[in-house]
Amino acid sequence: MSVQLSVGSTASLPAACLRPWQLDDVDALVSAHRDPALRRWLTSVISSELDARRWIDSQRQGWAAGTRFSFAILEGGGEGFGAAIGHVTVKLGDEGSAEVGYWTAAEVRGRGLASRALETVVQWVFGKESPVAPVRLGLFHAVGNHASCRVAERCGFELEALLPAQPPAFPTEGHLHVRHKPTLH
Repeated sequence: MSVQLSVGSTASLPAACLRPWQLDDVDALVSAHRDPALRRWLTSVISSELDARRWIDSQRQGWAAGTRFSFAILEGGGEGFGAAIGHVTVKLGDEGSAEVGYWTAAEVRGRGLASRALETVVQWVFGKESPVAPVRLGLFHAVGNHASCRVAERCGFELEALLPAQPPAFPTEGHLHVRHKPTLH
C-alpha cells in the first residue's frame, strides 16, 4: 500500500508531505538520529546505515502486515520536497485502539511541524479512506518531554494517566494522552 498525505502550507510554514519510509531516506534517518536531544527520548536509536536499512525494512513490514503505518515527513514547496525531517507512526493495538508516535529532526523543531504532521495522520486514521479503524488513539511520552506534551495537547490528546517507569524500554515515568474518534450524530 502506498499512501501519501499532504500537510498544507501556512503563512509562515511550507507544505509538507507524509509518505512511507524508503531506502532513499537512509542518510536523513542516520543524520536525524545523531541529535542527542532526539536520542534522549527514543527507545531505539539508529547509529549506522545498516541500522537505518533494517529500521526502514521493519517499517515496510508493518505496512505490509497492516499493523504499523510509519510516515516520513518531508517539507517542501514549488521545487518539490526535500529529505525526510521527521516521523509519525500509527501502531495498531487491541480492540479498536492504536498508538501514535512522532519525532522531528533538530533543524525543524519548534516550528509546529510535529503538530501539523500528527494531526494530518490522525485525520487519516479516523477518516473513511483509512485501512485502519481504531476508535481510540494513545500517545505516550516521557514526563520530562515537555515539547511532546505540547504537541499532544495541540492535537487534542487529553492526558489520561501518569504511567510508571518500565525499564529498560521506558526508563522514566510517562504521560499517556488519549484521543477518541469523533462520533457522528
